[in-house]
Amino acid sequence: MDFHKTPPELELENLRATKILGKGAMGTVFLVHDNSHDQPFALKVVEKSSGTVHHQADRRARHEISVLRRLSATHHPFLPHLIGSSENPDFICWAIPFCPGGDLNVLRYKQNDGVFSPAVIRFYLAEIISALEHLHGQGIVYRDLKPENILIQLSGHVTLTDFDLSRDLVPTKSGNNGFCSDHEEQKRGSLTRFVTLKRGHAFSNRKGLKKAKSARVSPVSRRNHDFSTNERSNSFVGTEEYVAPEILRGDGHEFAVDWWALGVLCYEMLYGTTPFKGSNRKETFRKILLAEPVFIGKPNSLTDLIRRLLEKDPTRRLGYRRGASEIKEHEFFRGLRWDLLTEVLRPPFLPSREETEVKRGGIDIWEYFEKLNLPPSPLWSPSPEDGRINGSSLTEF
Repeated sequence: MDFHKTPPELELENLRATKILGKGAMGTVFLVHDNSHDQPFALKVVEKSSGTVHHQADRRARHEISVLRRLSATHHPFLPHLIGSSENPDFICWAIPFCPGGDLNVLRYKQNDGVFSPAVIRFYLAEIISALEHLHGQGIVYRDLKPENILIQLSGHVTLTDFDLSRDLVPTKSGNNGFCSDHEEQKRGSLTRFVTLKRGHAFSNRKGLKKAKSARVSPVSRRNHDFSTNERSNSFVGTEEYVAPEILRGDGHEFAVDWWALGVLCYEMLYGTTPFKGSNRKETFRKILLAEPVFIGKPNSLTDLIRRLLEKDPTRRLGYRRGASEIKEHEFFRGLRWDLLTEVLRPPFLPSREETEVKRGGIDIWEYFEKLNLPPSPLWSPSPEDGRINGSSLTEF
């Protein structure tokens, strides 16, 4: 399969947006109907313009389309596929399936106590691990696992989304989870001097941290990197409460950062908060580097899984040596039929009728941008009629 061939071309004149799913500093996501498709889909639109921010958006957009093209060739049930893409002098846009169930964060907040039961956690973790295993097998480190990036399909099963921060790493033959080391860069393993944040804030490791309003950290490398090279990554990326210690230390990172994020996610699903959350960004980073997660009640297989995923030394972290296979063998998943996950007809939660109903009509996407006098807000706020926060991870670019 030629992953570099041109994806299906979207017929832009046929597209009508029924609502805005999200806005980011570098893009907008619409819920769209196409006369040639029966089902609505999510359309990401990145405006092409001059300037560093737009250049980064352009580059990341093209990278995400490339990743989606590769995923489309393998058809994993818990990963999206590329419906189509298009580009003109002003915009880059691409379409992926619409997930009417929102994201895992929205779903958790709907629970009476704001947390999931161990049985529900087991189900969702299994599907997420399956998706990450497939990504790693393709040589892709995800680097942005968090509840907002885990969407609920119409079927109730999950799908990961947002691959603009992902990175290609070519697996090695040693069987150690496909890790690739770059000894030259390991020698340069001090904390990145400056890290550009989502809204233009930055911090220096010499002058201390500056408070930033956005939790997501944009990728900034010590050197210009090529997404296709087979080296460990030295980019500083992720969401602050999910960032792995090796990223903060600037040691270079590999697939194990996804297993760390899985541990943070699991902890949040169990307790309703992340394990290293501080009063500010500096305190959060300090805790990630130095503090141990705090567990409530008697130890059990779930807390043991979390503890082993949150090992600060990536070489000792569960999943380091044999990838997802190690995690699948953990006691918490004993008896789970991994090959039958897609056969589960009644997942823990299904989207409601209200969530799945989509009205036709709507706005013309290109007229929307023509009438827009101000740039999109870096953080999306729901319209008053939504009545609740739609935490779709598609809001961030």
